[in-house]
Amino acid sequence: MLALSFLAAQMTILMPPKSQTPDFEASLSELEMVVNQMEQGELSLEASLQAFEQGIRLTRECQSILNQAEQKVQVLIEQNGKLEAINFETGEPLGD
Repeated sequence: MLALSFLAAQMTILMPPKSQTPDFEASLSELEMVVNQMEQGELSLEASLQAFEQGIRLTRECQSILNQAEQKVQVLIEQNGKLEAINFETGEPLGD
C-alpha cells in the first residue's frame, strides 16, 4: 500500500496542470508507467480502476496531440503547393 501511495504521489507530480498543453513524451511515459503497473497485477480493484481511468485520459491526450500534429503536417503540405507554416487554430501564417 505504501508503494501505491508513493507511485500516486509521483504521478501527481508528472501530471501537467490543466492550463498547460500536455507534453506528448511526458504523457506517453506516464501511460507506459500505468500500463506496467497494471500488468504486474498487484493492484486492488479500486486502484486498478483508477489506473485504467488515468490510462484512458493519457491515451486520449496522446491521440489528441498526434491528431493536431497530423493536421499541421497536412496544412503544410497542402498550402497552395508550397510549404508554408500557419497557426492551426487561427489559420494565419506564422512569421519566420
